[in-house]
Amino acid sequence: MLYAFFKSLHILGLILMAGNVTVTALWKVFADRTNKTQIMAFAQWLVTVTDYSFTLAGGFLLVIGGYGAALVGHWPLFSTPWLVLGQLALAVAGAVWLGILVPLQIKQARLAQEFAVIGEVPPEYRKYSRTWLVWGLLSTVPLLAGLYWMVAKPTSYWW
Repeated sequence: MLYAFFKSLHILGLILMAGNVTVTALWKVFADRTNKTQIMAFAQWLVTVTDYSFTLAGGFLLVIGGYGAALVGHWPLFSTPWLVLGQLALAVAGAVWLGILVPLQIKQARLAQEFAVIGEVPPEYRKYSRTWLVWGLLSTVPLLAGLYWMVAKPTSYWW
């Protein structure tokens, strides 16, 4: 019963995290394509809000649920291939998020506050948006790989 609880937390965390990353990229791209500064600024603000509420919360649930399920289920954390691969995938996605995406979002948010008033989007915002989108999509790949490993549970690193 406790294992099912932790596993459910883990799955919910993955849904929140991967779902937010995917959906946020989609509606931010559409907002940016409107070229309407108020819409773009609002979308950029929502990126920050949803990242901290869904991505961060999802990551927390993912980690607590995953480690809880592994410990209760007596899975060796550092010698079970699919658990090691899943932890590495989460570490890579987290490093990209913290090291690249969050700093870009902060820069974009500052610029968006300015252009929402001024009414003109600077080229630098567009550059940051493109970079954010590319790295955001790349950071989704390890999350999806982790989902595969969670379901398939390969017994070797080379399956």
